[in-house]
This record gives sequence, structure tokens and C-alpha cells, in this order.
Amino acid sequence: MKRAAAKHLIERYFRQLTEGCGNGACTNELCASCLGFQPLDHNTAAIRALELYKMNAKLCGRHSAAFPDNSSAKETHPALLGDRHGKMPDHEDNLFPPREDFREVHYLTEEKVYEILSICEGKKDYSPLIRVIGRIFSSADGLVRSFRKDKEQHPNTKEQRKTHQAKDEDKDEDDKERTTAMEQESEASASMEGATGSTENRLGPVEVSVDIEAVRRVYDRLLSNEKMESAFLNALVYLTPNVELDLTYLDVYDTNPDYLNIFVIVMENSSLHSPEYLEMAMPLFCKCMSKLPLPALAKLTRLWSRYSVEHIRRMMETFQQLITYTVISNEYDSDSLVNDDACVVAAAKCLKLVFYANVLGGDLDTGHNEEEEPASESSELTLQELLGEERSNKKGPRVDPLEKELGVRTLDCRRPLIPFEEFVNEPLNDVLEMDKDFTFFKVDSESKFSFQSCPFILNACTKSLGLYYDNRISMYSERRITALYSLVQGQQLNPYLRLKVRRDHIIDDALVRLEMISMENPADLRKQLFVEFEGEQGVDEGGVSKEFFQLVLEEMFNPDIGMFTYDESTKLFWYNPSSLENEAQFTLIGIVLGLAIYNNCILDVHFPMVVYRKLMGKKGTYLDLADSHPVLYQSLKELLDYEGDVEEDMMITFQISQTDLFGDPITYDLKENGDKIPVNEDNRAEFVSLYGDYILNKSVERQFKAFRRGFQMVTNESPLSCLFRPEEVELLICGSRNLDFQALEETTEYDGGYSKDCRIIKDFWETVHSFGEEDKRLFLQFTTGTDRAPVGGLGKLKMIIAKNGPDTDRLPTSHTCFNALLLPEYDSKEKLKERLLKAITYAKGFGML
Repeated sequence: MKRAAAKHLIERYFRQLTEGCGNGACTNELCASCLGFQPLDHNTAAIRALELYKMNAKLCGRHSAAFPDNSSAKETHPALLGDRHGKMPDHEDNLFPPREDFREVHYLTEEKVYEILSICEGKKDYSPLIRVIGRIFSSADGLVRSFRKDKEQHPNTKEQRKTHQAKDEDKDEDDKERTTAMEQESEASASMEGATGSTENRLGPVEVSVDIEAVRRVYDRLLSNEKMESAFLNALVYLTPNVELDLTYLDVYDTNPDYLNIFVIVMENSSLHSPEYLEMAMPLFCKCMSKLPLPALAKLTRLWSRYSVEHIRRMMETFQQLITYTVISNEYDSDSLVNDDACVVAAAKCLKLVFYANVLGGDLDTGHNEEEEPASESSELTLQELLGEERSNKKGPRVDPLEKELGVRTLDCRRPLIPFEEFVNEPLNDVLEMDKDFTFFKVDSESKFSFQSCPFILNACTKSLGLYYDNRISMYSERRITALYSLVQGQQLNPYLRLKVRRDHIIDDALVRLEMISMENPADLRKQLFVEFEGEQGVDEGGVSKEFFQLVLEEMFNPDIGMFTYDESTKLFWYNPSSLENEAQFTLIGIVLGLAIYNNCILDVHFPMVVYRKLMGKKGTYLDLADSHPVLYQSLKELLDYEGDVEEDMMITFQISQTDLFGDPITYDLKENGDKIPVNEDNRAEFVSLYGDYILNKSVERQFKAFRRGFQMVTNESPLSCLFRPEEVELLICGSRNLDFQALEETTEYDGGYSKDCRIIKDFWETVHSFGEEDKRLFLQFTTGTDRAPVGGLGKLKMIIAKNGPDTDRLPTSHTCFNALLLPEYDSKEKLKERLLKAITYAKGFGML
């Protein structure tokens, strides 16, 4: 009997620590009802209950109106607490009126929450509901079983308990409590077995057993109460350690897929972005979510993809704010990298789910993929093969596991629910050390996290720096391999890609040399490029290459040659379907574009976006005509929207006509016997689709395949396709069209005696700012070798203005290799402007003075 009494007292201490006495004004610091009491998890509370029993600590009685102060109740009715050496009185429950504490509630439904809330509102005491919320939302089992769609999965626990209690009413107290505990345990396991067995077979790849709309209504009803919000916050803090252990060591999702309900329910909390959550709960919760197995992550992503834009945006902003809050709250350096911050890493992994949900929920085009061509390889054995080695990245860039599981790529999404730019986190980009991150991405990806595995969070400037490191390391590797090969074979090979061309035969010379390299050993294209113009002085530190690229493109895009057509309205080039040039010419242009990216040069190329989409692996469709052939697109759109009789009014068939290079008409059947198939209301969508496919794909298939082949000769082993979207590839090749000369002025450095406060420097910038758009582009071309801004804008361009002697009649000169302008100290602003305009207008070639 003594053992039973001691057990009963310990249990009461345990309940006091976990549930409280129910008195909203309780002053007992050892009671959960006391204001300021810090909640305990069940394991800690059990240990603490034993300690309180040993020290005979203060124990509250049940709260009653007759005893507003529980301490006085203890003194007046010592029998209430029982005798440490005797049995508890059987009439304990009759001393005070019974109070509903909802201990029998082991999971929540919308109806149960409203029922408890109604009782609490009537008594103006919300502590029972707060305790229930704290208990259920801090329990993984309770949360998994809550807010289920199928109510039949939940056994009627109250009736079962009553039946068992009736059978056991003659047993002693010890046996009765043991039986009740066993019933509750079997009850929970039966519920879990039912959930596991039934939902796995019934639910699809997107469905979950939780009633999401009910969860949202409950949150909306309860979060207006500040005490309720604290209960949700504290519960999440205590929930996450247990969930993390379950996912790390027990593989709970494999045995019970409904475990995912925990994350579905928690993420519906609209207060997760508040400072309290960001500081205390969300770092722990993100670590838990990042430990979900891949199938669970994919299912969660598919589920979220069906949410509204508002819900997806809220989740995106929650993770973004957590990353930003953590980044600005810490200091990072070479010894303490942001890559080592577990909170930022976990939040980035969770943001990836929202990103792919945004992609899945957008306008998808998973078909229309370009056929992959095998990469060109040398017929001779390479040094790696001679040494029994292979290129570490010969198989191309890695594929994200989640992307593969979902069966979708970022490239497949034409228009996401939320613009891709909103997923970029600028504070993270500011503290990220890209050289270290690149090392983790290429070498140590298993043990170290690289943000390049989440490229959506990086801006184009940061990613271009990672690509630059990759290209430079490839160049260094090619030089090292060439040196070793020379030792093995005894032949002196060139460690660089050297092109010696004549200015007046630049296409022929470049074509012959690059074609020989592409046939003999395409790997040589990944060597560092050095260009030399025959008969001209100048060491290529980048400037000569820029001029070489520009001269090649100017000649090949010349409309008189006929390789490309030019649209005056869009100012864009397109492949000429009737071109008489051979495929080698188009392959050369592809190589030039690839070399420009590889050697970090900006080109003045004017292609529609569909070209970059095709380079990345997607075929053009009717929608792409809006950019490349706007007049045709408008006509086809009007055909689709026409409300009259299409066949009678339009009188068109599945045969189309075009003009060739000489202006003669050419007909083409979009379908077999197309001239006999009229376009009507039923087949007009097919007509539009076939028309777009012909214009953008079939009619230029020969030209584009050669072009893409040349591009991939240089970039096939590059992480370009896994890091960049098509619009970012255009930015890499063409640079930014936005010329912010104010940013250029702020970043320019001075040498030779000049400073930003010199008179001539002030006159210089006033003169440049007064230039029109065309003159500004000429100035950039003269100084840097290109008229475009680099990725990130002119602020990323490090230009140098150096003093080149006193006042003189000589023109300013430049070193395009180093973006350096040599400016004499002219004695007047008018002379400065006249000399500068003449220099930038007539500058071409090397050594122009």
C-alpha cells in the first residue's frame, strides 16, 4: 500500500509539472499553471517528479472556487495530499467539484478544438486549451493523429476506456493504473497501425491524410490569442528534438508515411516568420525537415505545388527571413564560413522544396526537349587514359536528387508562380566566399554543403564567379596535362589555345584552326585562349581576344553573307533556313560563344531568348514566337482567339509557304497532304503548334545542330547547365544592357598622379555623363573592348584612368586588356571632349594613337 501511495504522489507531481493544477493565479513555482513556468518534456518531468517526491515539495490541489489559493488548501486539508506513509483517501474526487482537464484528449480535431475553446470562453480561463495545445503539438504521435480526414481511423477511446474501467473497478489502485496505461498504449499503437496500413494504400503521391483546410481554420481562430501563440511556439521547440531523433535513427517515414503530417501542420502556422519563431523554433524545425528522406521531400513538394500563390509566397518568405535573420546576426570569415552555419544550410534546403513547388505549380513544359548529341572525343588516347585515369566530371554536371525524383527541371517552367528572382537572397550572396563554396561543390560535396547545390538562391554575379573558378581550374588542368604529356611522349605541345589570324581573312583562319582542333582533340578548346593578329604588336591579356570575337561575329552576322536574317522591328538575328553556308560556319559561331563564356568575354550578340533555351536543351514552341517572330505570333494568336467560322473565313490549310534566299516561294506541308487539310476550329491548335515547331526547329535543324555542337565542345563539362537559366546564359554571353555610368564612376581607380578630386577627372566624368547612349557604348568599346556591362553591371567593372603626360594634341589611348584609359592632362574641358570623342569614334585595331 505504501508503494501504491508513493506511486500516486509521484504521478501527481508529474501531472503538476506537465499539466498544472488549473489555477490561473497559481503561485507555486513547481506547477505548470504558474505564470513564468518553463515547460518540460515528459522525460525531464518524470525525473523532476521523483526529485520533488524525495524532498516532499509543495503539491497543489485541484483548483476550486472554495480554495482560490492552493497553498491554503494544503494547510487546511492535509488529507488532500495524502499521507506519505498511508493510502490516499478514496473520496478525493468528492472533496472538490470535478473539473474538465481533457486528459483523455490524445489528438485534436477541428470540432474538439472548438469544443474546448467554447468551454474556456465561458469560464474566461484559456489554460485548459493552452495545456492541450502544448501537449498535443509537442508530441509527434499526437500531431500525426490530429486533424485527420478519415475519422474512422480513430478508435472511440472514451468508450473503450469506460468498458475497461467497468471491468477493473474491483481491482486495487496499482493494478487499475497499470491497466489504464496499457490501454492507452495499445490504443495509440492500434491507431498508428490503422493509419499506416490504410493511408499508404489509399493516398496518392500528392495526397496526405491531414485535413489542411481544417488546420488553417484552427490556426486562424487561435493565433489571435497571444497566449495561444506562445503555446504553439513552446510546443514546437519541444517537438523538434524528438522528431529529429526519429528521422535520424528510426526511419519513421518508411514505417508510417503519415509522419509527414507533422510538417504539413506546422508549416500552416502563419506566425512562423515572427522574430520569436525565427530565433527559437524555426532553426530546429528546418533541421528536422532537412532530414526527411527523399520520397518524403518530393511528396511535400508536390503537395505544396497545389497551394495558392499566397501560401507558397508565405512559406518562401519564412525561410528567406530565417536565412537573412541568421546571416545578419552573425559574422563570417575564412575560418567561420556561412557554409558551416547549420541553420542557414537547413533553411536553404527547405527553401529548395518551396522553389520546386513553385516550379511544379507554374506553367510547365516537360516535353519539347532537344536531342542530346554525344560529346566529341579525340581519336587518340589522352594522358588520363594513358595513366589509367578519367576526367572527374566527364559525365557532365550532376543532377539534383530532388529534381530527378520530381521529374522536372527549372528549365521546364516557362512561368513560375513566383518570379525566380524573389528566391535570390542578397545578404547570403554578400557573405558567401565563392572560392570555398566552389571547392565544396566540386571536391567535398559529401561532407560539406555548397550553395551551388541550391543555385536559385544565388544571383547571376555570384554564380558567374563560380563558373569563372571552374573555367580557370580547367585551364590549369589542361596546361598541367599538356606538360605531363610532353614528358611522356617527348613532344613539345602548346599549353594554350593560340590562334594567329589575319585581320582581312579572320573567318577563314579561325575556321581552319578551330576545325582542326575540334577534330583532333576537342579538349584543347578548354585551354586558355590567346589571339594574335598577324603583323600587329600586342600581348593578349584579354583585350585582343575581345576584339577577335567581335570581328568574327560582325562578319558572320553580316546580312550579305546570308547565314542569319535580321528583324528591324526586334533588332534580333535568326538562322536563315535557306543559308548556303556549310555547317562548319555555324559550328564556328557556337565555338566562339562557348569560348567567350569560357574566357570571360562579353559579346555583342543579338539572339532571341529561344536560342538560349534551345542551347540548354528545350525546343522552341509557339509561345517562343512572341520574342523571335512577333508578327507571326500575333497572327497565330488571333487565329486561336477567332470566334467566327475559321474554315470558311480564314481559308487556310496545313500547307505554309516561305521565301528562299533569292525571294522565290517555298511550300511546306505541316502534315502529310497538308494542302488538302483545312484548318478549322477543332484542329487550329494543332496547326499553330506545328507551325511554331517548323519555324523554330525543323526549318533550321541543320544550322542549329551545328551551332549547338560547337557550343557544347567547349561547355559540355561545365556546370553551366545546372547553375544558370537561359536568361542568365544570355547575360553571361552578352552582358547587361543597362549601363549605369554612375556606378562605374564610383568604382573607377586612378593612377599616375590622378585622383577623383582632380579638375580633369571631374571634367572627364561630366563629359562622359553628357554623352548619348551610342557614344557611351563607343566609350566602353574603346576602353574595355566591349560595349556591354559585365554580369552585375558596370559597378563590377574595375576601370583605371591613368595620367599620360601634360597637355598635348595626342588622343587618349587605352589598354583594353586591363580596362585602362591613358588620359593626357588637357588644359580645357572642350579640348578633352573633342579629343575623347575622336578617339572613341575612330578607334579600331592595336596601336591606334
